[in-house]
Amino acid sequence: MTAELVYDPPMPNIGDCIVQLTRDFAAPRALVWTFFTDATRLASWFGPTGVHVDPTSVVVEPHVGGRWDLDMVVDATGQVSAIRAEIVAIRAPEYLEGRMESRPPGEAVDDDAEPIVLRIWLHELAGATRLTLHQGPFGPGFRDVTSEGWELSFAKIDHLLERNPE
Repeated sequence: MTAELVYDPPMPNIGDCIVQLTRDFAAPRALVWTFFTDATRLASWFGPTGVHVDPTSVVVEPHVGGRWDLDMVVDATGQVSAIRAEIVAIRAPEYLEGRMESRPPGEAVDDDAEPIVLRIWLHELAGATRLTLHQGPFGPGFRDVTSEGWELSFAKIDHLLERNPE
């Protein structure tokens, strides 16, 4: 795959409306990258505890203008939350950026809402990978829920790496 980066504006400076996380994974960067760019792997971990991804809903097109889409399903109720993103920048295996929306199916898109920007950096460490994530802006309260969701999702990656480190 050809690495490309064509869009890199600064994150909006709106303080507590942005999720900012750093997480180390005990795996090489190329492997961690596949958890974000391989549809099967993405479906295996995305979503907090009590939520799964419908594997048939996942679309990953790892190029500028490509899609990064999935449906999260709440295990207890079957409620679906659709995440739809356009990849606006990518530099494999270190950077992925998408402009996204998340909404229940059938709900209208708010054209006046500021798009949510998701940025993921993967930094190679000795025998590990450091992930840095910025996402937002979010309205009051939703930032904390999103941050907790990412942390619970990343714990799923840790578990998958423990079971199969390759």
